[in-house]
Amino acid sequence: MNTIGHNFRLTTFGESHGTAIGGVIDGCPPKWKLDFDFIESELFRRKTGQSPTSSRRKETDQVEWLSGLLDGVTLGTPIAFMVRNNDANPEDYEALKDIYRPSHADFTYEQKYGIRDWRGGGRASARTTLPIVVAGAIAKQILIGQGIQIFSEVISMGDVEQARKMGDTVGGIVECRIYCAPSGLGEPMFGKFSAELAHAMFSLPAVKGFEIGDGFALASSKGSEANDSFYNKGGKITTLTNHSGGIQGGITNGNVVVFRVAFKPIPSIAQPQRTVNRVGEPCEIAIEGRHDVCALPRALVLVEALAAIVTLDMES
Repeated sequence: MNTIGHNFRLTTFGESHGTAIGGVIDGCPPKWKLDFDFIESELFRRKTGQSPTSSRRKETDQVEWLSGLLDGVTLGTPIAFMVRNNDANPEDYEALKDIYRPSHADFTYEQKYGIRDWRGGGRASARTTLPIVVAGAIAKQILIGQGIQIFSEVISMGDVEQARKMGDTVGGIVECRIYCAPSGLGEPMFGKFSAELAHAMFSLPAVKGFEIGDGFALASSKGSEANDSFYNKGGKITTLTNHSGGIQGGITNGNVVVFRVAFKPIPSIAQPQRTVNRVGEPCEIAIEGRHDVCALPRALVLVEALAAIVTLDMES
């Protein structure tokens, strides 16, 4: 699957060091005047070379709009766009084309397809998440018009400076909140709002954990501690607490939706590692090139974008 969503849908294409990456958005409401400055500012948040933790790759990330717009207004037809790769350096990876990098998708992609794009990980690269930001920025604009806002923050992260000095990487946890989401979003069984959020977040590279509300902490709680009691607040039924993270029975209850996403350390490290090549011969590698020390600062906008896509999709 290269498509996410049911009513508001995004299909992405492209590889890290290919000609371009891009997407097609289907199901976008017509007559929306897009704020291109906002889209550009969201792309800047994901852009490489903006912080000490990110890759030194320098891309313009200039969006070329191909269809679905007239004078910046959505037509209701598919919105196609692409971003050209201007700073691709596939030669950085040529020495690794026959080697399986530890904890990368090299081995699994080759097992699945019988071939893989060794240039920076190809389709498995974080570079291919850029179209998510574009679609998410459009979804955010529509949701903001309805009073729904989404914010995220890093709540836990390893020691970046120490990792950089050691030629290593670190991971961490992002918390995201969806404010003013209406109650009633989500389906009772296989289309739960929480399940759709989890599906979306696990689509991101390096994600290894997800929880809603108090999440795993609820496993060691008593029911009397975990339950969210209802009460009447000025004529509106709500809850005294939000241990459920705004979702009960897989459906939003009108409270703030709170979830957290755990990112593992980026697997491209400069330290020597043992591995094997395509014919199973043991070898040692130290990965050079341009890589993030930590994905979290650039991942914030991705988490928000996918949360916006899911929310708008469930509303449609």
